[in-house]
Parts: sequence; C-alpha cells; structure tokens
Amino acid sequence: MNSKTKTILFSALIFGGGLVVGGSVFSAMMNRKLSELEDKINVKRVLYQTSVNAGSRIGFQPTVDFEIASAKSIDAVVFITTKMGDKSGISQFFSMPDKSSGSGVIISKDGYIITNNHVIDGSENVRVTLNDNSEYSAEVIATDPNTDLAVLKIEANDLPTLVFANSNEVKIGQWVLAVGNPFNLNSTVTAGIVSAKARNIGVIGGEGNSNFDYSIESFIQTDAAVNPGNSGGALVNLNGELIGINTAIATETGNYAGYSFAIPANLVKKIITDLIEFGVVQRGFVGVSIRDVDANMVKRMGLKSKKGAYIISLTPNGAAKEAGLEENDVITTVQNRIIRSASELQEEIANYRPGDKISIMYLRGDQEQSTQLTLRNINGSTRLLNKSTQEKKPRALAYLGASFGELSSEELKKFDISYGIKIKGLKKGGKLDKVGMEENFIITKVDKKPIESFNHFLEMLNNSNESIYIEGIKSNGKRAYYTIKKETE
Repeated sequence: MNSKTKTILFSALIFGGGLVVGGSVFSAMMNRKLSELEDKINVKRVLYQTSVNAGSRIGFQPTVDFEIASAKSIDAVVFITTKMGDKSGISQFFSMPDKSSGSGVIISKDGYIITNNHVIDGSENVRVTLNDNSEYSAEVIATDPNTDLAVLKIEANDLPTLVFANSNEVKIGQWVLAVGNPFNLNSTVTAGIVSAKARNIGVIGGEGNSNFDYSIESFIQTDAAVNPGNSGGALVNLNGELIGINTAIATETGNYAGYSFAIPANLVKKIITDLIEFGVVQRGFVGVSIRDVDANMVKRMGLKSKKGAYIISLTPNGAAKEAGLEENDVITTVQNRIIRSASELQEEIANYRPGDKISIMYLRGDQEQSTQLTLRNINGSTRLLNKSTQEKKPRALAYLGASFGELSSEELKKFDISYGIKIKGLKKGGKLDKVGMEENFIITKVDKKPIESFNHFLEMLNNSNESIYIEGIKSNGKRAYYTIKKETE
C-alpha cells in the first residue's frame, strides 16, 4: 500500500463515524458539531424564507418567468427588409449600403406597423415578414426623423398586436425583454434590466426637409442584448406590454457591447398617432432654451435643486415668456411629472400638441412657483399643422442653404456661452457656404443682437434690411464675423 492510498483510507476511516479512532468520545463530538451545523442551516432557511415573503409583499419575484411576455410579444414583432437607395446620417451606421433589415411592431389589427426611420430611410422597396412567415409589401405612411420613428402599413386583417404600457411607470432595475430580428435571425428574444432613463446619447439628428433640428432623445437604457436588425423592435415588460422601441446601441464595433437604448412608449404613441392622423408631428413648443442643472450651477447661483431643466433663454413672445417664466428659472414639474433633466422636459413636452394647456412648477432662486402655459406650433400660433403648412419655410431661410440645431449643455460649457444656435448642415453653393461658414459654426448674434433661439433667429432674418451681420464661434473656439447680402424675391 503506497503512502497516497494510506492517506485516503485514513481520512475515510476518520470520517466514518468515530468507530475506529477515538471511540464514543469522538462520536459524541461529531454529533455535537453536526447538530450545531444543522441549527445554523435552519436559521438561514428561516431568514431566507422571511426575506422571500417580505419580497413578495413588495413585488419581488425570486424566480422570473419570461415565457408569458415572450409568447405575447413574439407574434406582434415583424421582420423588415428593404432595398435601399442613397442614405445618410444614422442610417449609414445601422444598415448595409444596398439593402437593410430591421424589425417592426404591429400596433393595429388592420396592419399599421411602427419601426425606426433609419430602418427604411432611403428605401425603394419595403417588405414585411410576420412570425408565421407570411410576407407583405409595405407602404411607408409617414416618418419623423427627429424621433427616428416611422409608420408602415400592410394590407392584412386580424393581426396580433402589442398593447402600449405607460413608460413613465418604468422603473430602473425592472426586467425587460428585447424582441426583434438581429443579424437576420427571426424572432429573437433577449432579457435584461432597465439601466437608466432619459438618456441623451446624440445619435438622432434632424434629417429630412426641416431647417431646424428638433430631435428628441430621452431613451430607456437597458442591458438586454440588441444588435443590428433589432432596430424598430419591441422592448416589453414582463406582462408583454410595449414600453419602448429599440433604436440604438453603445458600441465601437457595430455590435452589442453592453448597453442598448429604446424610445419610450408614451413618446412613440403620441408621434405615431400624429403621423397616422395628420401625416406630420404636432409639436408643441414652450419657447425656451434649456440645459441640465449641474453641481457648479447649484453652487454658483445658489439653486435649491440639483435636478430639473434650467432655462438659459426664452423666445420673445413665446409661451414661456407670456406665462411669466424667466431666465435662470428651473423647471421641476410638468403636469405632475417630476422633471430631472432637460431630456425629460423635452420628452414630456413632446407628448402634447400646439394649443394644449399644461401646468408647470419651477424654482426661482429658492422659491417654488407654478404657472400654466399654452403650447405653440413652430410658427408661433396654437393651430394644428398639416403637411402643406408644417414645412413652410420663412422667406429669409430660402437662400441661406443651411439647417440648424440647438446647442448641447456640453457645448454651452465648452464655449462659455448661454445662447446661440448651431449650423448642422450646409448646402454646397448656398449663401452661408459661399461666405466660408462651416458646419458646427455657432451663430451667437445677428446685427449685434444675441440669438436666443431658432425662432428668434428667423424673426431677426425676416426683419433685417438688405444685408445681415452674423457673429459667432467656430468649432475650434475662434470667433468669426460674416456679412451676407440679403436677396429679395
């Protein structure tokens, strides 16, 4: 018998009940140890059961069942394929040059389908395949590049649909499922939790014919795996209800790298309803330029709250101005919804139309105040728009050859300014291009007057004389000045 075998036998004999080594004394000792161990196990069982029972009372589920949500949602999510023409912007990131594929969500039994605008942007032909492999040709009813949403229609009846949940009630940490068609793999379900809300990651740009970027980003962030092809698919809760449309991922490779982002269902519902009913989105405007509140602002300005939407400037004769709001006020609540950031304010206002009256609570210094205001449309009135009036361009913009956007809070900090608008795009041969302006140039003044908003910029242009004097800041931080002769029509 070798030494290794001896060691094993010796150990076995020792554990074998104390009958060989130590006799009854060792046996009594082992029984006492086992009894103490059993008592500890029983205590842990009681503590575990108590925590489970307590958790059940507050909605905690020791085991999570994804089957019901999967069964409810998988038939209402479709596979979209397109033949593509020329594409730009966000579409280049998510799609192949000559063709594209993505996902969509059926919202009506007679064939209305939601998807992302970037899935079908520039498409010449759109095909929809249901989970039962039925295939249809789809019509693009309307799109909204500013929220990256689109509505399709197929000729079918008695289709499975998803029910909209109230996305305002989504909680950080709750389980969610992403349903879609990544990498052309039909009907794929992945699970995760909500990681954050009201995320603005700067991927949606105001494309299309608009002269101004009205993009809205207030994403639900999750860690459910989402990949190219998931775009336009469903983010659902454990009841199988739609809480968002999967739109983007944070990645350096083009594939999932840990975080994905979905447009909240409340915003989706409002935008899609407008597109189906009017063909355009009925956007309500408060008439303010805003940014997030940060710790430096709280300290420097003595603000009472570290959350909310800080008002940088107001549009002359805008809704906020007429309601009594002022620069440096911090909007904290809209229609009883707490506002924690500029993105949340944009998301909440996007749920309303021109002419809607909304209640607002705000801080002025350390005093909380409230007011009501009536939202305006892009033209400054309370009327609803239609396709022919929505893109009606002011005469002064016709010859500039540019599109414009708001400044981010980071840009305001970087250039140490509190107002201005940014050139998002330039048309080759346009007036601004000819005088040497570049994309991302920030216009701060026209005819030596500060530009507080896009509508203010339009007003200044339309009221200017034969020439306009523009001041601003280049992307490298250097100041620049341009004189542009105004053309008459």
